[in-house]
Amino acid sequence: MTVLITVIFAVYAVCVGRFTIPPAELWKEFFGGGSSEANVRTVLFQIRIPRVLLSLFAGAGLAAAGCAFQSLFANPLATPDTLGIANGASFGAALGILLGMKAIGVQVTALLFGILAVLLVFTVIGGTGRSSIIMAVLAGMVISSLFSALVSLVKFTADPQDVLPVITFWLMGSFSNVTVKSLLYGSPFILAGTAVLFLLRHRLNVLSLPEDEARALGVNLPLLRGLVIAASTAVTASVVAMCGVIGWVGLLVPHTARMLFGNNNSRIMPASILSGGLFMLVTDTAARCISQSEIPVSILTAVIGAPLFILLLRRTGGLRL
Repeated sequence: MTVLITVIFAVYAVCVGRFTIPPAELWKEFFGGGSSEANVRTVLFQIRIPRVLLSLFAGAGLAAAGCAFQSLFANPLATPDTLGIANGASFGAALGILLGMKAIGVQVTALLFGILAVLLVFTVIGGTGRSSIIMAVLAGMVISSLFSALVSLVKFTADPQDVLPVITFWLMGSFSNVTVKSLLYGSPFILAGTAVLFLLRHRLNVLSLPEDEARALGVNLPLLRGLVIAASTAVTASVVAMCGVIGWVGLLVPHTARMLFGNNNSRIMPASILSGGLFMLVTDTAARCISQSEIPVSILTAVIGAPLFILLLRRTGGLRL
């Protein structure tokens, strides 16, 4: 059912906007030998479809990463940014904008600094046991704060007339600058990371067991944890590199799925992936359609996510894993 709703809303999202594409034109473009209007084809294939696809990929990836991190850290408040990935990628993007790089250069720099943030966390914690998981959360907070300060430093040194507004708007999160080229560069990381997390969904339940019990089941815990962190890093850093910082998806969606489907990650993970993609698609479509000027999507995710999360807390009596 969720898949059908997502497909229907994706078609709707492709049609609506400041330049409306009638459904008849959409049908003609795909099934009737092509539209007679060149501007319809340009908007459709250069703007709308890449944006719809990226919003689906980003929402699904962030929700999957949030679900995996909540299981990995046994922490209901864990998000894809627990290890400082988003702030690291934000600093990379802000630095790239400050240096006058092109869009692809900004994305590459953001991706590299997001990966660097995780490497710094592992450098700090060293070990691989359960205690290192707690240390990873603490180290992630420290590294995240460090990169947040560096972002503020970049904003302080940026030209307040030209560069600073670009950095500020980018950090708010938006799909407005998505192109076919950027989608081709960034989406493979998101799709690959999400696929790895989906394939590991049956083993995520083992992460909540005591270490001795998990090893008795024949699970290689260091390898499993490494795969989860690597896949989540690829997803989160790529999303931030392409779209800016988008919050709440990795926190709200997995908990909603857990409330509906119980605590079995083999069911929660696919539900989070589907629901996250739909949630992000709906939010982005609203962000570009409800006013004359486009609203940064992270503002809407917070405005929608905070009340829903409060409702979720009241319904469940607290966060659960």
